[in-house]
Amino acid sequence: MTTIGGLIFVLVCVFGSYILAGGSMEPLIHALPHEMMTIGGAAIGTFIMANSLHDVKHALAGIGKALKGAAYKKADYVDLLCLLYFFVRLASTKGSMALEPHIEKPAESAAFQKFPKLLKNHHTSDMICDYLRMIGMNADDPNQIEDVMARELKKTLHEELHSAHALQTMADGLPALGIVAAVLGVIKTMSHINEPPAVLGAMIGGALVGTFLGILLAYGIAAPFAGRLKGVIEEEAKYNEVVRAVLVAHLHGNAPQVSVETGRKMAPNQHMPSFAELETAVQNLQIA
Repeated sequence: MTTIGGLIFVLVCVFGSYILAGGSMEPLIHALPHEMMTIGGAAIGTFIMANSLHDVKHALAGIGKALKGAAYKKADYVDLLCLLYFFVRLASTKGSMALEPHIEKPAESAAFQKFPKLLKNHHTSDMICDYLRMIGMNADDPNQIEDVMARELKKTLHEELHSAHALQTMADGLPALGIVAAVLGVIKTMSHINEPPAVLGAMIGGALVGTFLGILLAYGIAAPFAGRLKGVIEEEAKYNEVVRAVLVAHLHGNAPQVSVETGRKMAPNQHMPSFAELETAVQNLQIA
C-alpha cells in the first residue's frame, strides 16, 4: 500500500503544482497518447530485447511483489524456526536416520504438515530436505556445508535480483527515450514552420511532453519500483539464511535451543521474534 500511496502522492504533487501555477492540462492530454506510445512502446520493446522470456515473466511477477511487499512476516519466521528446532532436536537425540521419513516424503511428514504454508514453499522445503539429506550421508563438516549453502543462496539471490536490475535498466533508458519522442516532435514542428506562432507553440509544447514523460516515468515510477523490488527480494532472502544458520550451528555441535537462537538472529529486525516468543513456540510444539 505504501508503494501505491507514494505513487499517487508523486502524481498529485507534480500535476497539482502545474495546475496551481496556471498550467493547462489540454496540451498534456492532447499529446499524451502519442508520446506514451513512442516512449512506452520503445521501453517495452527494448526490455523484451534485453531479456529472455523467463526474465520478462519474472519481472512482471516482480511488479506484483513490489506492490505486496515481502512474503514473510514474524509468524512465518516462528514457524520456520519451530520446524528446524524439531529436526535438529530429532537428529541430536535419535540420529540423522530418524529424519529420513520426513525429508524423503515431506508431503507425508507430520512435521511439514504442521506448517502447511512452509510445505507449499517448495524452495525452502526442498532446501531443508536436501541439506538434511546431505547431513544423513555423513556430509557433516560444518564449514563445507556452510560454504555450499552460502554459494547456493548467493546464486539464488543473484537470479532473483535480475528482475529488479532489468527494471532499473529500463528506468535508466526512459529519459533518453523521452528525448527521442521530443526530437520527433521538433522534426514535426519544423516541417510546419510556415504555420502561425500559436500553432507552432502548441506543437513545440507537445514535443516537450515527451521529455517530461520520459523523466517522470524514469525517476517517478520505474526507478522507485525497481528499488522497492530490490529491497523486497533482499528481505525475503533472509528467510533461507535462517535455514543456513540453524543447520550450520547444529553441525558445530550446539544444542537445538542454541541452534534456533542462532537462526533467529538472522531474521529481519522488524519480523524477528523475541527470545521469549520463540521459546514459548518451541515449548508448545507438538508433532506426532
